[in-house]
Amino acid sequence: MDLEKLYKDYFIVVYKYILSISRDQNMAEEITQETFFKAMKAIDDFRGDCSVKSWLCQIAKNTYYDYLKKQTRLTSLNDVAEDKLCVEQDYSLNVDSMIAHKILHNMKEPYKEVFSLRVFGELSFSDIGELFGKTDSWARVTFHRARIMMKEEMEDG
Repeated sequence: MDLEKLYKDYFIVVYKYILSISRDQNMAEEITQETFFKAMKAIDDFRGDCSVKSWLCQIAKNTYYDYLKKQTRLTSLNDVAEDKLCVEQDYSLNVDSMIAHKILHNMKEPYKEVFSLRVFGELSFSDIGELFGKTDSWARVTFHRARIMMKEEMEDG
């Protein structure tokens, strides 16, 4: 497999996926780079049980969670809260967008992740299904339910 072509073809997909779950551009860039480094080391182990995109997104997701674990060991909870406040203050977010993100943040799994993967990560239902080890129909139904939850919460808020 041509690693340069792999990088060119899937960089933006992996980046958008990590950005959708981290909401941090710098972190998304760092995690995306690390993902492709890990993929390069493990390319011979790729069995083809899923699409390359799903494989890369799974590596990215695991890398992101490892990164978060490492960060929580390095910083105190107060530092993280202060950093989040600074980031929120730096970006003037549209009120509706902020409400939507709060609703999404409070949404239960797997609805939260499926919604994020579809809307922000722009993944297909079959790719989302593969990531969860489910069918594309499961991904469609889960996304539909998440969208209904989001709509109902927006109307109530």
